[in-house]
Amino acid sequence: MSILRNRSTLAVAVLLIWDLAASAADETGAITVSVPAERQWAEMTTDQFSFEKPSWLTDLSFEVKESFDDNPYLSGVDSKYLPLSYTVPPGSVAALQNRSSFVTLVAPRIGVNFAPLLSNQQTLQVLSLAYAPRIAVFHGASAENYDAHSFPAIVKGDWDAFSLGANNTFNFIDGSKYGPTYPGAFLNAYSTCAPREHREQINDNGTVFFQYNHDRWFVRPAASLLDYDMMTKLLDVTGYQNYASRYDINGGPDFGYRVAPQLAVTLGYRYGHQYQESFSFSPYSSSSDYQRALFGIEGKPWQWLEMKVQGGPDFRNYQPDTATHIAPVSDMHLVTYYGEASLTAKITARDGLTVTYKQFQWVSQLGTIPYFDSTYRLSYRRKMGDHLTLDLGGSILSSDYTSGDLPSSKRLDFEYVASARLDYSFNAHISANLAYEFDAGRNDLAGVVNSEMRAFDRNLISVGVLVKF
Repeated sequence: MSILRNRSTLAVAVLLIWDLAASAADETGAITVSVPAERQWAEMTTDQFSFEKPSWLTDLSFEVKESFDDNPYLSGVDSKYLPLSYTVPPGSVAALQNRSSFVTLVAPRIGVNFAPLLSNQQTLQVLSLAYAPRIAVFHGASAENYDAHSFPAIVKGDWDAFSLGANNTFNFIDGSKYGPTYPGAFLNAYSTCAPREHREQINDNGTVFFQYNHDRWFVRPAASLLDYDMMTKLLDVTGYQNYASRYDINGGPDFGYRVAPQLAVTLGYRYGHQYQESFSFSPYSSSSDYQRALFGIEGKPWQWLEMKVQGGPDFRNYQPDTATHIAPVSDMHLVTYYGEASLTAKITARDGLTVTYKQFQWVSQLGTIPYFDSTYRLSYRRKMGDHLTLDLGGSILSSDYTSGDLPSSKRLDFEYVASARLDYSFNAHISANLAYEFDAGRNDLAGVVNSEMRAFDRNLISVGVLVKF
């Protein structure tokens, strides 16, 4: 994938957004007033840099960001541990810790809400579709260059006692068809996640629900899909990252009772299936069916706190072994746990706090084995004035593979993330941001020889400009 192609794609995106913006302005009759060159940005007024968007045009923006990534492959293996010789297949790249790269990201966005265009109806409040491409150029690691084409869609509606909602984001990533190669297969479980997101693939993440309300009771059938269709080459080479296609699909009802006008307890059930691609050079894969009993609480116990918590046992049934397939697990009928939570607190008019959490059994991105995925995130936002906003964040992620029965299942890896970001808005249309992120990968399994081979540190700093029309 060449930089020339990236720039051609960018030119088409810019022209498309400009043409749509101009058309919207023509339809409303508004005029864009040019800004005198000698004026400072901070002195610009809204009227001097705007046109009146039609009500159906919800998003029209353009962002440019420049970053420096001192470890794009999240590798922490000292050269003394590397094998004396190793194979890097043609098209792949050696994922070493001494790589660094400046990264240029261009991200236009356009979004449309079709609901206002449907006259004489009150059922649909939101019927939106957006196109949000991202064009990334890694100047020091060209194998990571990619074009991402993202299509977020949202539906919200209600009539009488019924309501519905759907969220879906479909992504096509036009990137390298080859995974990176970690010499000796020495890496943390999280080392390969970022490079995976740059490889050629289609992924889809969506949820949908319908709800019927009766007095204090409600019933809510719901379904969700998480799908990765990886398009990278599969090669039987030590350390080469074979990214497996995989998906999780589930559905079932929630029954709820409102213990207060804005607070409900719920009891739910989900039946689901997880699929993990089998490689031609390995008999192992960990596809399974599962059932979950879920207990939850959701709503606003106080005006300043909004919450949704749901969790319960997860009953697994792995596909039985055959002459060509083996499920590499120690328990074919594993009982584990599923939990998910989101809490948003409006502490003051200028301070907000968000906590999210999720734990579930999933299948490995590199095929073969399953693992227990845990994610804890904390974010804090402070409006420091009319123009300046501070965001602070922290995350703890863990991948526990010990439910498998292969040597590669002897793994319990963590990633710790700390981040900070400042946004300054010059006016309603132009803002700039400065961000920093630190990532640390660590091993947490006792008895691992040379456990530092599973450790990494990464520093990522970026500066960007966002223009909203």
